[in-house]
Amino acid sequence: MTSRKNTSNLSNLYVPEPEFRPGDLPDYSNINLNKEKWPDRPDPLVDAYETEPHATGLVRALKLNGETYGQWDPKLSPDTLRQALRHMLLTRVVDKRMFAMQRQGKLSFYMKSIGEEAIAVATAMALEDTDMVFPSYRQQGILMTRGWPVVDLMNQCLSNKADKLQGKAIPICYSVRDKGFYSISGNLGTQMIQAVGWAMACAYKGTNEVASAFTGEGATAEGDFHYALNFASTYRAPVIINVVNNQWAISTFQGIAAGQSRSFASRGLGFGLASLRVDGNDFLAVYAAVKWASERARNGGGATVIEHFTYRQEGHSTSDDPSAYRAKGEAEAWPFGDPIDRLKEHLIKLGEWDQEQQDALIVELKAHVRESYKKAEAMGTLASPTEINPATMFEQVFEEMPTHLRRQRQELGI
Repeated sequence: MTSRKNTSNLSNLYVPEPEFRPGDLPDYSNINLNKEKWPDRPDPLVDAYETEPHATGLVRALKLNGETYGQWDPKLSPDTLRQALRHMLLTRVVDKRMFAMQRQGKLSFYMKSIGEEAIAVATAMALEDTDMVFPSYRQQGILMTRGWPVVDLMNQCLSNKADKLQGKAIPICYSVRDKGFYSISGNLGTQMIQAVGWAMACAYKGTNEVASAFTGEGATAEGDFHYALNFASTYRAPVIINVVNNQWAISTFQGIAAGQSRSFASRGLGFGLASLRVDGNDFLAVYAAVKWASERARNGGGATVIEHFTYRQEGHSTSDDPSAYRAKGEAEAWPFGDPIDRLKEHLIKLGEWDQEQQDALIVELKAHVRESYKKAEAMGTLASPTEINPATMFEQVFEEMPTHLRRQRQELGI
């Protein structure tokens, strides 16, 4: 996306501005959706610099009318597509329920992934369950796709007595070891370096696993991102570095972190890494890109940088009001549509789905999430006793408890 004319009073300093601000009419006609711009699928072990068209173009497989096109179509079975649709819808239903819980004062904080469900679900389905994910805030769909019970997700966000983390993490900083989901850090950016280190360890031990890291486009301006790319390049680590470009880093538009680069994916080329820019609202394209990158990693081709080009439909979090910095109607004007609607239309086009089935599935999932919520609420919320033993704050933090913590625990009499 381009930026509007610089309005700074400093004549020699260029300050980029987003295309639209509150009061403007969103117009994305500058984004070219022509199929001729879709790059072909190369061999996964292609020389990294030959992926330049893929880093600056846009990998797609699904047209907006539900038809498929080109070499990136993974040719998934209807059953697999229906499973993907179910996971994406479940993620959205859970998000809406958790948002409501926060507004009711039962939860302190939450971050939705609405508009980005295809990225998480396609990644989980394309990877092996033994591959380790180093997530950012909006990949809860990976957990649900990997079979983590919704009630456990709710318990962790509520920090109640059923929370297996014993209340040690703030809401949305999920940590689920048995689902290959590394602890989310509130200091966004650290997970990229951790993922590369994990991948290097896998290569050192000779296993066939890969690591998959996620970050938003804003954090690519941090040093952590560049350190991760450098190590991934030097040691040819089997890692996938995913940049979710949802256009907004809280209230800062993507052009601040992008600088003058043509895409976030193209930054990988400077480190000699294969790089892909993918339509993040196209489940088929995301699945195909992650499969391609994982095959490259498992066969010694090294890391891949994937930019998922998408749009954050709602606020950054429950603490954010996007109407203060975004034009009204931006989400509806986004030319790549809604990922759930696009996959639904594809299944309908195949004759494998209809609106009646869609409505029935939504009713079923809402009932499941409602029952999960009742179970989680019974274990305690922000508005009711959680019954967590205060002594657990000192446990499972250090291998050996430091002297000052022993003293504090004694002073508290626990």
